[in-house]
Amino acid sequence: MYLLTETSEVSAGMGWGLMIFYIVIIAVAMYFMAIRPQKKEQKRINAMLADLAVGDCIVTTGGFYGIVIDITDEDVIVEFGSNKNCRIPMKKTAIAEVEKADAQ
Repeated sequence: MYLLTETSEVSAGMGWGLMIFYIVIIAVAMYFMAIRPQKKEQKRINAMLADLAVGDCIVTTGGFYGIVIDITDEDVIVEFGSNKNCRIPMKKTAIAEVEKADAQ
């Protein structure tokens, strides 16, 4: 009887150890598949917005094309289309893509 009790305690300890190992593996996989790419994309967007300059062509998240007229800390004024009177202030976070004025 003593041998049976000792064996069940060993297998129960191995079960907990294996379960903790699986949890660690799942946490590492979640980091590399979800958290890390999201942080990388956020760094790319922040660098793009920090490099924004007057005269750059932009595309908004709504799909509108425009040219940056003025920049403040959180906002930009964008001129849309060929109509020079269509200037709209918007948040920097609404910018999806930037094409530098030099590249044209």
